[in-house]
Amino acid sequence: MHALVVRVTIHDADSTAEVLKSEVVPQVSSAPGFEAGYWTWSSGGGELDGLSMIIFDSEENARAAGDRISAIAGTRPNDVTVDGTEVREVVASA
Repeated sequence: MHALVVRVTIHDADSTAEVLKSEVVPQVSSAPGFEAGYWTWSSGGGELDGLSMIIFDSEENARAAGDRISAIAGTRPNDVTVDGTEVREVVASA
């Protein structure tokens, strides 16, 4: 298993939450090899730090999903900025 870790800066929480629920989560959860996903953000006002960890069955599928997420976020620069994506091997879970 491999995890896709995505770090973002959220400029507009309301708009980002809507796009996350209506576009990102459905697309990612239907991607090949998807197993689980968690999307989080910091508490407070103003810009928020977002962090997601999405689990896939293979490194290849995790990398492909990362490319798609970056493309979606790129269409909404006023709402969210992707600060980085990283694929990591999952070595343990509970």
